Amino acid sequence: MIRFFPLLFLLLASPRLYPEPYFSSRDGFQFDLPPGYRMTGGQGRRFSFRNPQGSVFEISTESGPGKPEALLGRLLSRLGNRGESENFSYHGRAAALARLEFKLGGKTCLGWGLCLDRGEDLLLALAYGPGENGQELFHLSSLDSIAPTGAEQLYWGPVTEYTWPRGEPGETPLYNSGVSAMIAAGDAEAAQGLVDREFQLLRQFSASSQWQEAWRRFYRMIRRDSWERLRDALFRLERSWNVEAALGRGKTTEPGLSDRELASRALSYVQGFRYERDLMGSDFVNLVSAITEGRGDCDSRALLWALFLAQANIDAGIMVSRDYKHAMGIANIEGPGARFPLEQKEYLVAETTAAVDLGLIGKNMSETAKWLGVSF
Repeated sequence: MIRFFPLLFLLLASPRLYPEPYFSSRDGFQFDLPPGYRMTGGQGRRFSFRNPQGSVFEISTESGPGKPEALLGRLLSRLGNRGESENFSYHGRAAALARLEFKLGGKTCLGWGLCLDRGEDLLLALAYGPGENGQELFHLSSLDSIAPTGAEQLYWGPVTEYTWPRGEPGETPLYNSGVSAMIAAGDAEAAQGLVDREFQLLRQFSASSQWQEAWRRFYRMIRRDSWERLRDALFRLERSWNVEAALGRGKTTEPGLSDRELASRALSYVQGFRYERDLMGSDFVNLVSAITEGRGDCDSRALLWALFLAQANIDAGIMVSRDYKHAMGIANIEGPGARFPLEQKEYLVAETTAAVDLGLIGKNMSETAKWLGVSF
């Protein structure tokens, strides 16, 4: 039996030592490349990156307005590209995606090209590399990490939207809550598709010195993809819990749960899920299925719990351990309990797979150096 104690972690917090998403203050777009990419060129509105395996990521903004398929077509014509392209809609805007296959320096390059309408201009991105380097996942994930404007920073990526159209949202029951929320029929499939792709990419860093960077990015990609899909569900559950608390206090209005009360209520909710793992697959239940079906492993529950709090404007994240093979939630809220230091803050911990109170952690999992903090 695991014994739980409110242990205080003593390791000093350290500054970020890992890549964050790149953000263009001039043009307002953002992207989050897999570990290993380094900038090789940047001038005006054009930037290029390369990883040690020879994969290239190039991004630029082109004066517009114009049609994405036209700009992408002109570029691919100059390259002598043999791949096909297709138009689609991304977040209500015109977009085009093309398979890249062209010769460069006598060698065949493979990858993908993407062009997005931003209203006043077009965003163009290419992700490609030598055909023999087998980096298809790097190319797709790099392009999917693009947020063309601030409006898409918490909206799933363009490759995901092209691959798994969401469909029309409809009222969907949320697990063991008596609450329904607007979730689209295609949300769970799309969310799991992203999880599976990103997990396959993550596995390529299992023996790399950059495995911590890869883990952090894995959870960032899932959080971004899940936010809009779950926004209504998270809001409705919080509102339901506020009403429940108000009635319990004999109030006719909603006083609102305190940050700690909300954290505890959300923790109790995810602790009630069915424990489920998929050792033959990604071993991460997408958060749409988690909240509608009440199932998931420790990191699915921890990330969902962190999203509950983030929806209420509470600073939250997760902590994961390769040594302990476990994950927990963390939140910057007041009160007693075990704390994990991260980025100059002391985060309260949350165990999501055992029915214990907020701030408790198993004594056999309390060595701070074996945990990796992930803030968002």
